[in-house]
Amino acid sequence: MPVGGKKQDPIAHEKESATVASPISGREVELPAMWNRMFEPRVLSNHSPDRFAELAALPGNADSLEWCYGCGKCVPVCPVDSVGEYGPRKIHRKVQTGIDLMSDPDLWLCTTCMNCLRVCPKEVDMIQIMPTVRAAAVADGKVPVELQDVFEKTFRYGNALGENPRRRAQWTRDAGVPVRILGSEPGPVDVLFYVEDYWSYHPRGVEAARAFARIATALGVDWAILGPEEKTLGDSQRLAGEPGLFDALVEDVTTTLAKYEFQRIVTPDPHGFNALVKEYPKRGFTYDVLHYTQLLSPLIENITWAKPLDLKVTFHDPCYLGRHNGEYDAPRVLLSAIPGIDLVEMGRCKENGYCCGGGGGGMWLDGFTRDYTSERLSERRVREAVESGADVLAVCCPYEVSRFEDAAKSTGNSQLQVRDIVELIDAAMAHEPTA
Repeated sequence: MPVGGKKQDPIAHEKESATVASPISGREVELPAMWNRMFEPRVLSNHSPDRFAELAALPGNADSLEWCYGCGKCVPVCPVDSVGEYGPRKIHRKVQTGIDLMSDPDLWLCTTCMNCLRVCPKEVDMIQIMPTVRAAAVADGKVPVELQDVFEKTFRYGNALGENPRRRAQWTRDAGVPVRILGSEPGPVDVLFYVEDYWSYHPRGVEAARAFARIATALGVDWAILGPEEKTLGDSQRLAGEPGLFDALVEDVTTTLAKYEFQRIVTPDPHGFNALVKEYPKRGFTYDVLHYTQLLSPLIENITWAKPLDLKVTFHDPCYLGRHNGEYDAPRVLLSAIPGIDLVEMGRCKENGYCCGGGGGGMWLDGFTRDYTSERLSERRVREAVESGADVLAVCCPYEVSRFEDAAKSTGNSQLQVRDIVELIDAAMAHEPTA
């Protein structure tokens, strides 16, 4: 009770044991001495706030981690916690008890999916915290080998796969339609299609790129690509802890873009989309940007369908198209318009959609995370897709086709087809590409 305007600390009178009778049942319960130790100083009094001060002092924005008050809302929505012992509140607790986050494996497990921020009443922003701390760790040489390899490939070749830039437009040879490359055919164009790495080089990605080329041409879209001049937009590298590399890419990319005249940039990559919408404007470069689903959804009524597909399809929302940028409708408009498709939703979808595991550098960290999770996030998502009864798991992010196809095989669900939305549209249009 307050005495003289000051609150007195409770005095604990500890006994070896005590017997307490329930006022309801009358049953007697024996309590050990530890029951009243709640009045003693808690374990946190043994630790200082120095670790939080270290994070707050980093160049960036990692100070919001200290705002956590332990409500735990973030843990059940965290995709990594579903397959491991992880969660923003748990990271806060670790730092609270003196763990150096820059040296802890948890630093690299976050996929920056943003689901924790969606539910956090204190707005603890892991999308700012993790890249900031990762950048400090990278500068100190504490970076997983897989990620370091990607950084080096990106710096040297301008893409995360380490492919020759001169091969970036090679996918166009088998598209079945002419693809204009601005370096060879300069001049104004409506849509600059920014293909990004995985649709340019990955064996499954190039199939989707060719499907898009056929669809866009059939719809009369005036479009072109940069070809060998294109470099990755670099958002995943930034989130993985290389802001300096990202800034260098911004300089190279914007210098190239300044050479050409176009109205809009369209990209299939939600991560590249996020960079152009949110990060490039911070550096003084603003463009009219669309994800390819946003370009095609208003044009879907102009498509001439050749055959129904007769498939039950479920859709995986990309974190960086959905939660990060609020686009949930355009992909579903496209899928619903395809004749014969029965669209079913998984339990976790839209705002609460699960993560494929590829964001925030996770695309290149499966080997690292294997030691800290029971299964890959992509494997958990494939199981959810199978539980929905779907024949096809539809996606609209270049990271996801290969991730989910591998996961379907590793979980024994090879019967589940994984297709990009443009591949399904292309199939229903019955295009027959020629060499």
